[in-house]
Amino acid sequence: MQVGIFARTFAETGAVPVLNAVRNAGYEVAQFNIACVGPEPMPRVISPTLAGEIATASLATGVAIAAVSGTYNMIHPDHAKRADGLARLAVLIRAAPQMGVRLITLCTGTRDAADQWKYHPDNPSKEAWRELIVEMAKAAELAEEFNVDLGIEPELANVVSSAEHASLLLKELKSPRIRVVLDPANLFEVALPDDRRLIVERAVDRVGEHMVMAHAKDRDAAGEFVAAGSGVIDFPHFIKRLRSVGFHGPLVTHGLSAEEAPKVAAFLRQILSSN
Repeated sequence: MQVGIFARTFAETGAVPVLNAVRNAGYEVAQFNIACVGPEPMPRVISPTLAGEIATASLATGVAIAAVSGTYNMIHPDHAKRADGLARLAVLIRAAPQMGVRLITLCTGTRDAADQWKYHPDNPSKEAWRELIVEMAKAAELAEEFNVDLGIEPELANVVSSAEHASLLLKELKSPRIRVVLDPANLFEVALPDDRRLIVERAVDRVGEHMVMAHAKDRDAAGEFVAAGSGVIDFPHFIKRLRSVGFHGPLVTHGLSAEEAPKVAAFLRQILSSN
């Protein structure tokens, strides 16, 4: 597995400065965000020049770009905002090959109109699921055209809130372009140690063959997100489960400060080397 980090963890701007910061903190791959090189994470236009600069920066710094973030609320209650999000995703998909990127990460969305990461009681509805399937099918069609994969991540606050939901989505869509990103900290809020390990085991077993990336956040005992290694997640157990299903892709951390980044890189490398 390669140890990676969200590029937006660092305050630097510009592809080379950001990726240098990633490398200097001890990481070999990054999940990139277009906001690192411009005002918006999902702009209406990505010029061939900018896409080429990102690819060149990756080569120059030796930091591979494992994915680019392409998150928008895929079931936003305002259909116009949803359509705008899909149009911006299409811009990322078309530019991805020029950036040297094969994976774009998504947000499966929520009925909350203000925050795409906030739970809404209508999320489990049949209508929300149906609209997600329709939206995801459109995205998958674009991805197929440009030979790009799309990564969905189970998030408690989103429609795909569990590994079981992710598996069901894959079965319904039947698209090889839809892959899974799994973060153990997104599978529960507060749970006992044995329950936490069981939840993680079942999730990895359920979607392991479809995984393209693993994330590494942590939670403290109260359920708040913290940097990997400073909470309750049993990362040695998580790594062992990933290896048991043949996963060897990037392990990408986020939810931490730039100051915490070197310590977390060392923590994850130590686990990988001893498991």
